[in-house]
Amino acid sequence: MTIAPSRVRARRLSGCKPTGHLQLGNLFGMIMPLVAGQDGSETITMLADLHALTVEHDPAAVRALTLEQAAVLLAAGVDPERCALYVQSHLPEHTQLHYLLECATGYGEAQRMVAFKEKAARAEQVRLSLLTYPVLMAADILLHDTEQVPVGDDQMQHVELARAVANRFNSRYGQTFTVPVAVPAPVAARVMDLADPTAKMGKTNVVGTGVISILDTPDVVRRKVMRAVTDSGDTVRRDRVNQPGVTNLLEIYQACTGSAGDFGSYGALKRETAEAVVAVLTPIQERYEALRRRPEAVEAVLREGARRVRPRAAATLRRAGEAIGLVSF
Repeated sequence: MTIAPSRVRARRLSGCKPTGHLQLGNLFGMIMPLVAGQDGSETITMLADLHALTVEHDPAAVRALTLEQAAVLLAAGVDPERCALYVQSHLPEHTQLHYLLECATGYGEAQRMVAFKEKAARAEQVRLSLLTYPVLMAADILLHDTEQVPVGDDQMQHVELARAVANRFNSRYGQTFTVPVAVPAPVAARVMDLADPTAKMGKTNVVGTGVISILDTPDVVRRKVMRAVTDSGDTVRRDRVNQPGVTNLLEIYQACTGSAGDFGSYGALKRETAEAVVAVLTPIQERYEALRRRPEAVEAVLREGARRVRPRAAATLRRAGEAIGLVSF
């Protein structure tokens, strides 16, 4: 049971969960760094449809959003020649490794996950999969011998669980898994809701006035930005505590333009931020529309992505099964 040594080009895994339309925070925090890093790392991107089943959902919507997100990723610059893009459920090794890792994970570890505690507190009925999905996420990461996982602050705990489970498994059963490291997301990765700058912008609330979808039309983008909540006073400056609304707009502007900007008023900040967002989103939307008219091309990319990652996934699963005591033929 040996693991291939690290290469100059680190292997990275990113993922999207098809629970809503991809929005500005996803673009800045996950998609742009993914596209920029395609030459510098061995890149794998997964559409985590199994994770979308942990809460109440519309089956047709999950399928539609999976294909929509795949098309958006391709339109935003994900290159299937340099990045293996595939659907999680198309690779059964994910769920098979999930069970093996459950056999090396404590109940208390899963129960302490912040996402489980928050969602369980809001729901009258909690699915067992909501408790165990962080272990599935660990399987997602470890299955590919992943070395780096780009994440925002809210996902850091899940990478730490994957590291803990990998180290424990390696200690008990012999060196089996590559232990991944988390790569912090860049500036503006945690884009806040325009209507409530104390809350993170989320996919599942994309119909709200404070969420900018990647597929929002220019007029909708302008309207949402111009209605964004700012703060008392009239000084445009970064201050996450006292001026969260203004700070959020400044970070969105910088993420779009690469410049910190210089604004004399809130109105100027909103107008220029809106135009900067439109300039970034328009070419993505144009390419998305072309892909939407050719769904067979998107499906072909997803099939090829699964084919490319399957050999390593199968080897990892076999290695883990033998280590924990299963018979292989």
